Amino acid sequence: MSDPQNQSPPDAGRGQQMWGGRFAAKPSDVMQAINASIDVDKRLWRQDIDGSKAHAAMLAAQGILTAEDEAAIQAGLDAIAAEIEAGAFPFTRELEDIHLNIEARLTERIGEAGKRLHTARSRNDQVATDFKMWVIQALVEAEDAVRALQRALVEQAGAHADWVMPGFTHLQTAQPITLGHHLLAYVEMLERDWMRIAAACGHAGASGCPLGAAALAGTSYPIDRQFTAEALGFAEPMANSLDAVASRDFALEALAALAISAAHLSRLAEEIVLWTSPQFGFARLSDQWSTGSSIMPQKRNPDAAELIRAKAARIAANLNALLGVVKALPLAYAKDLQDDKALTFEAFDAFALCLAAMQGMIETITFDRAALRAAATKGYSTATDLADWLVQALNMPFREAHHVTGAVVKRAETLGIAELSALPLAEFQTIELRITAEAVARLSVEQSVASRASAGGTAPVRVRAEVERWREVLAEADADEEFE
Repeated sequence: MSDPQNQSPPDAGRGQQMWGGRFAAKPSDVMQAINASIDVDKRLWRQDIDGSKAHAAMLAAQGILTAEDEAAIQAGLDAIAAEIEAGAFPFTRELEDIHLNIEARLTERIGEAGKRLHTARSRNDQVATDFKMWVIQALVEAEDAVRALQRALVEQAGAHADWVMPGFTHLQTAQPITLGHHLLAYVEMLERDWMRIAAACGHAGASGCPLGAAALAGTSYPIDRQFTAEALGFAEPMANSLDAVASRDFALEALAALAISAAHLSRLAEEIVLWTSPQFGFARLSDQWSTGSSIMPQKRNPDAAELIRAKAARIAANLNALLGVVKALPLAYAKDLQDDKALTFEAFDAFALCLAAMQGMIETITFDRAALRAAATKGYSTATDLADWLVQALNMPFREAHHVTGAVVKRAETLGIAELSALPLAEFQTIELRITAEAVARLSVEQSVASRASAGGTAPVRVRAEVERWREVLAEADADEEFE
């Protein structure tokens, strides 16, 4: 059973437009250049073949295709998949996109049966289905890559649970913290990133399968959309044919999740750039993740970290560009949506590179414990500890304790003493007589971090507990993935 409105012209084949019956002349070269998307969307070949196989099976089950035609189509599509995998498929821009390239090749291989495959579907629902399937798979891969980076950070946090370093606000020394605590902050950020990516993946799947919506209004053929939806991994078909072909919010949500996560990666990248500079001297990247200068032989440049910062901006830009593409489109389909794939593919490629590079840097970076501790002692980082002691031991109101501590810091500055713990007790007592040796003993950076054992705090005991918790969480994630 076939429909002339859904078929290619009798002489359609490789190098000829498969929709050209209405037109007396071929498109201009410029029109072909701006219209063709095969250089980008050939990445959808696997999804396109899977969708076509499911569609053909459904057409045969519904009596719309003969069993013989379906068998020929299935075998032909398998052969085309083998060609593409072997790098032997003859892609051509004259056929615009992956869908027409595969359909034309199928007709070349199996004849008339190939022309019947497009019955009861349009490129509109075909591309929406292919693209959604690709995005879902890419999100699954992104989830795995985020987990891998979390594991690397957790292991580094465990190895440096009690290494003291400066904590910053406004990039000014604030309070001593532990390196393990600092690294675990990114594990927490990445967990929320993972949740957003997983949610985007779940929403894309749950929103249903576009296939069967046809051009925009559905079809008069007695198709079974539930059949194709389940065959392609969806629970159900999309409920509205206009929405099915017109909506790209699954890609928007995916890029939003990627953009947020890339921003987190960029923050960590910036810290790596700072930490590995001679001015900080906190860390050293391995040779694998450093580059040199063409003129300055001493240089070790953190180029991978710097490129992560740049790629984070591009991922965010691609999200904004895709928002710009869809924001003013009337229903249903418009060719503007052809650019959705280039923006999305580029964002996912950049995100995968960022995660892989960051994982490599984190796994191999080395830290300088002495430099970290020395920096932690600068800037009177334990001043808040003195204020807390005044409140706890003397029942002094915090605002008064803040004032007293500020005066102590000013006295240390005047005397040229860089650490409060090195200030003689007599100097403390010139400002507040009740300050004791016990209070001064609390002002070392080690005592400071050890005292901050509140939930979520930087104390080594807390860090080690969090490392163990995260190891369990990630092990459970591994087990769940293996079970699935």
